Amino acid sequence: MSMTTILLTILGIAIFAFGLLFSIAWHELGHLSTAKLFGIRVPQYMVGFGPTVWSRKKGDTEYGFKAIPAGGYIRMIGMFPPGADGKLEARSTSPWRGMIEDARSAAFEELEPGDEKRLFYTRKPWKRVIVMFAGPFMNLVLAVVIFLGVAMSFGFQTNTTEVAGVQKCVIPQSAKRETCEKSDAVSPAQAAGLKKGDKIVAFDGERMDSWDTLSDRIRDTVGPATITVERDGREKDLHAVLLKNAVAKKDSHGEAVAGEFVTAGYLGFAAQTKIAPLSFGDSVVRMGDMVENGVDSIIALPSKIPALWDAAFGDGERAADSPVGVVGAARIGGEVMTLDVPAENQIAMMLFLLAGFNLSLFLFNMLPLLPLDGGHIAGALWEALRRNTARVFKRPDPGPFDVAKLMPVAYVVAGVFICFTLLVLVADVVNPVKLT
Repeated sequence: MSMTTILLTILGIAIFAFGLLFSIAWHELGHLSTAKLFGIRVPQYMVGFGPTVWSRKKGDTEYGFKAIPAGGYIRMIGMFPPGADGKLEARSTSPWRGMIEDARSAAFEELEPGDEKRLFYTRKPWKRVIVMFAGPFMNLVLAVVIFLGVAMSFGFQTNTTEVAGVQKCVIPQSAKRETCEKSDAVSPAQAAGLKKGDKIVAFDGERMDSWDTLSDRIRDTVGPATITVERDGREKDLHAVLLKNAVAKKDSHGEAVAGEFVTAGYLGFAAQTKIAPLSFGDSVVRMGDMVENGVDSIIALPSKIPALWDAAFGDGERAADSPVGVVGAARIGGEVMTLDVPAENQIAMMLFLLAGFNLSLFLFNMLPLLPLDGGHIAGALWEALRRNTARVFKRPDPGPFDVAKLMPVAYVVAGVFICFTLLVLVADVVNPVKLT
């Protein structure tokens, strides 16, 4: 590895680390701003963990950075209702820090005079939902803004109707070979005289302005067809006889489904690709696909643990869709900077990586499990349901729901998350996901 490659890798990791810190600070800013809006006292706003590197107190809040850039937190007074002894302590929005604080309940900041009216748990449930939702929502906003901005200004790599190459024979796409055999039929495109550089402008008289439309027409046709191409500035009709072949199955978005095939019409050429900006509508659709894929990935996490374990401690290959942690994402960021592509491509890839990270933060934090934000949201919603139900049936007010009672469950959830995080960390170090 050359010195230039090393320096570019370090630069990419540093850029991603800065984006990560900004995303964390942005997340905690959502909690901070809404907490202050509703009059909750916030003693601390910190980015990072461990020893404090720098801090400054403004008003009643200490703002600062800590040595380990692996998270962040704000501390709110009265996060949980008082226990049987009536004691109140500060609690943190950070999952891991909140767990530690609960175990060391006597080691935290005492209430100050006047804090009785500035406690988190005394706010109405809908206000607490807003405070806890505001953090993940900030990540969602950042992901959407970055994704739409890059999609509409830079774009995505898309197939065109221009011919990049012609297959010489008919090889089932399910077959793991690229070399023609004597028994293989000549491809319809080769027989019809299709050439590299031709632009297909019509299929059986119907004008073709997109690859998706052309691909669907080809798949739906078996037998004679007229292919109109633009070659050397002139349009020319070619006559092909499309054959049946095993081709990749498409999903509802027109993307190939890995490992699945269908029998359809086959012409036999590779489409040229280009990077083109998307319209606002198409960008929104793509963003929706990204969210859907993110949800599917979180649901599929348990099923990917065996392969992840094999990749970390065995001789298994690391799948391209394998879960990636902060270290793995930073390594990908470093690899992006070493790619032999234009600078604007590198910037777009880094921004897409950051958008994906923020979307993951949003989806993960919305899981209705303590100690995540979603767990506190679920607790506030449950309290609202209990109180409203009691009001409707004219029963005594049950009072605030004590989320602290769920801490044993939180310990289990946190333990699972820590184990999974360590597994991903090991895999990211010894067998990382790579772009090339």
